Amino acid sequence: MGYIIVLLLIMGAGLILYMVKEAFLNHVVHHEMTFEDFPRSFGSVSIFFISDIHKRLISDDIITAVIGKTDIVVIGGDLMEKKVPFEKVRKNLEKLKLLGPVYFVWGNNDYETDFRKLDAILLDYGVKVLDNTAAIFESANGDKLSLLGVDALNQERDRLDLALLDAEDNSFKILASHYPDITDKIMPEHKISLVLSGHTHGGQIHILGYSPYKKGEVEKLENTTLLISNGYGTTGVPLRLGAPAQCHLITLKNEQ
Repeated sequence: MGYIIVLLLIMGAGLILYMVKEAFLNHVVHHEMTFEDFPRSFGSVSIFFISDIHKRLISDDIITAVIGKTDIVVIGGDLMEKKVPFEKVRKNLEKLKLLGPVYFVWGNNDYETDFRKLDAILLDYGVKVLDNTAAIFESANGDKLSLLGVDALNQERDRLDLALLDAEDNSFKILASHYPDITDKIMPEHKISLVLSGHTHGGQIHILGYSPYKKGEVEKLENTTLLISNGYGTTGVPLRLGAPAQCHLITLKNEQ
């Protein structure tokens, strides 16, 4: 009986160590996505997408892996949470700014902090907050790409209609939203080709393969293509199982 208890303790300790390892991975998932309506004049556009940073300090390994390979950076909300020092937020923004221009959408945990101070810090670092607005990019041939962002869905701050008004009608549209449920509000006539989201942490901990949320994935829906990230950080316990920490380097091209 004593040997069994010792074996169980060893197995339990091994599992905890594995869960800690999954929680603090520095893994960049590469996606190459093709769309028939992506303007050929852009060639390709690369986006570094990171969501749900929470308490983590972004590793230099992530920056080294991505620097020089991305055109823009999108933070998908939950840049921080309660008790995260603003100095850590500043350090993370300094690192992300090395990669390119940075865009941000609000998450629920961002609003649980002194969000006015966070907003001021984002302004100091030249981060564009996409709070029901859009940023427009134009190729040399005059084709346009719109990066839309909506505010926090759980507080009913989201106004997709305003973001669409701010976007170019005939542009290739990408929408950043902390909540993947924003897809319920997207109509085919909005012509939003890609949605970048997080929030769910991919379930964070799957017991016997089960969790309230499924693992992060790219899913082709009737009205758009949805990327849900497992996220970079954790909430609650700093453990993961079956949904390892991740961020994303997304390359967009015309399918031909």
